[in-house]
Amino acid sequence: MASAQSQDPWLAGSELRERALLANGTASSSLPDPMLSVGFANLPTDTLDFDQEPMTQFKVGVSQVFPRGDSRALSAERFRHLGSAQPHQRADRRARIALEVTREWLLAYRASASIALIERDRDLFEQLLEVVEASYTSALGRTRQQDLIRAQLELTRLDERLSRLNEQQQISLSRLLQWVSPLEQGPALSFAMAERPDIALPEGAIKPESLDANSLGRLLSGHPSVLAVDARVAASATGIAIAEQGYRPQWRVDASYGYRDDDPLHGDRADFFSVGLALDMPLFTEKRQDQNVRSAVASTEALRTERTLLLRRLYASFETERKRLAVLEERRQLYRGRLLREMREQAEASLSAYTNDDGDFAEVVRARIAELNANIEALDIEVQRLMSISQLNYLMAGAGAET
Repeated sequence: MASAQSQDPWLAGSELRERALLANGTASSSLPDPMLSVGFANLPTDTLDFDQEPMTQFKVGVSQVFPRGDSRALSAERFRHLGSAQPHQRADRRARIALEVTREWLLAYRASASIALIERDRDLFEQLLEVVEASYTSALGRTRQQDLIRAQLELTRLDERLSRLNEQQQISLSRLLQWVSPLEQGPALSFAMAERPDIALPEGAIKPESLDANSLGRLLSGHPSVLAVDARVAASATGIAIAEQGYRPQWRVDASYGYRDDDPLHGDRADFFSVGLALDMPLFTEKRQDQNVRSAVASTEALRTERTLLLRRLYASFETERKRLAVLEERRQLYRGRLLREMREQAEASLSAYTNDDGDFAEVVRARIAELNANIEALDIEVQRLMSISQLNYLMAGAGAET
């Protein structure tokens, strides 16, 4: 799991996106580059002589624009908010990877363990078939031809189930391998097919059943996916303040130096220095500034709606998994405490009665199949329970952020 998280290209891309946003924030807080101008002014068109007319100048000028109000600082703040969403998105991505890898791992384990159970019972059915064949051949017992056919049929059905489970196992393993490098695929396969995985809520974590509505709301508000949306909401709210700066004027300072040549009689002419201030005047705001502010406000409210919907989905998912886990725990205890033992006793009693010519072969087969199905069902309950716990672990990923 740690390997899958460390090798995920999306996480590396997120770090690069965060750097880009922070760099954009630094750039947006700076003044625009000054403009340098060079040219001739009042050059006579008849002779193009530089010293003919007293107003002819060689001018060098510079101008600097000062953006509206606090737009530079607000723009930098907006980029910082957008950048701050990336760590939360990475935390959510890691939690999702853990959830996905765990799911595929459990599915591969369930198929592998089911195969082991069926292969174990297949040996029993083969032994039972040998007993039936011997009894039918000797004609000493009550074995009928249909009993022999039934035993062979059940072996065929077990082979068909094994084929389906092998297919499921290969599909799950193939999906699992997308998260690991080729060099680690061998260990990953062995790990997925090993003994039953042990998945539990983190040590010291809040028990799901102990959370009331208010506590659950605070917990889910600290989920990384929600915090990422919060950062986007903050960035969008800053966008409102940036749009409001449109009502303020934008300033420009111009300064130039004009060089004049001596007159034709070599008389000295003074050079000129000019400085000026220009600003735009946002007088007609209905079509532009007002609409920009309305757009920014609507975008922010849309993001707040997105946050509300996300919290509802997380809340519904948490409640679903909490109730599912409680039911699975009850079923798990029932299977462990009584059902598996009673099914085993029934299968043994049916076989004992049949070998003593006091039972029906069909009942023996039904009891064996029922015991096998019960063991597979118990395995499925255990896997579903672990999946539910892993889903709750994902939903409680923000537990560390809760205050």
